[in-house]
Amino acid sequence: MKIFQKYFLCAVGCVTLGLMSSCGDSNSETAKPDEKNQVKTWTIGMSQSNLGEPWRVQMNEDLQTNANKHKNLKIIFKNAQNDSLKQRSQMEEFINSKVDLIIISPKEAAPLTQVVAQAMKRNIPVIVLDRKILGKNYTCYISADNKLIGEAAGKWIKEHLPKGGKLIELKGLMTSTPGQDRHNGFVNGIKGHDFETIFEADMKWLEGNARKEMESALARFPKIDVVYSHNDPGAHGAYLAAKAVGREKEIMFVGIDGLPQEGQIYVKKGILSASFEYPNGSDVAIETALKILRGEKFDKNIILPSKYFTAKNIDKGGEYIK
Repeated sequence: MKIFQKYFLCAVGCVTLGLMSSCGDSNSETAKPDEKNQVKTWTIGMSQSNLGEPWRVQMNEDLQTNANKHKNLKIIFKNAQNDSLKQRSQMEEFINSKVDLIIISPKEAAPLTQVVAQAMKRNIPVIVLDRKILGKNYTCYISADNKLIGEAAGKWIKEHLPKGGKLIELKGLMTSTPGQDRHNGFVNGIKGHDFETIFEADMKWLEGNARKEMESALARFPKIDVVYSHNDPGAHGAYLAAKAVGREKEIMFVGIDGLPQEGQIYVKKGILSASFEYPNGSDVAIETALKILRGEKFDKNIILPSKYFTAKNIDKGGEYIK
């Protein structure tokens, strides 16, 4: 009997130890990793005003490229297709889905100001990229200085046409802050010289619109000395219109954007006399987004430096606007 009890107790002990060991193994397999060692994934909503401009297509590509460097970042892109109401609705979708941060490049300032404030009220940080909204109810604003770029373009034209001349201005969307600033800066840049603006039109940043407007100007004015366009696609559209009637060599074409595959190529080919860079700030936007999400310090307003490209400096990488 004693021998039986001995073997019984031994068996129970082994089973008990086995169960304890089994439970321990099970816990180690199903337990969640320490939260401190986990990499949190953040979702960023990107609201782009349109993808009809090569510059904006490049911005989205650059944002994705820079985000891909960080495994814990995911970007959801939305295209407002040049419609402020659609962009506002898409912003509301981001807010309701509770993304961690929003980047917006607004079509227009006034219509998008309220929805940015709505995101801020819901504790969703907002980076305003490229175009401004009204007021300062945002987390961070990143852009180059459009007024300075427009002024630099005006000064460059003034330097290369010291006697003045007859001028055409093809404007970007004038309900957007870049369009307004590029115009006002340009006016300051050419001040004091004998320039006559014989034709101006809002081509809404689109090359096709610029070409049509230029065709109208060419039909009306036998002498045109220079075309200043608020972006390179507009300047290129104007050039194509002039080339179609054999007048491209008598006109100077100046644009803004300076993309390597667009404005800079046009300068190299002699299509544009100058292209002024407007950096899209995608790298800075992703860097700042990470700082915001991590709770680190960041600058509320970030102004990006710009270059300009001409036949003389294009092979050297351009020169910085001072």
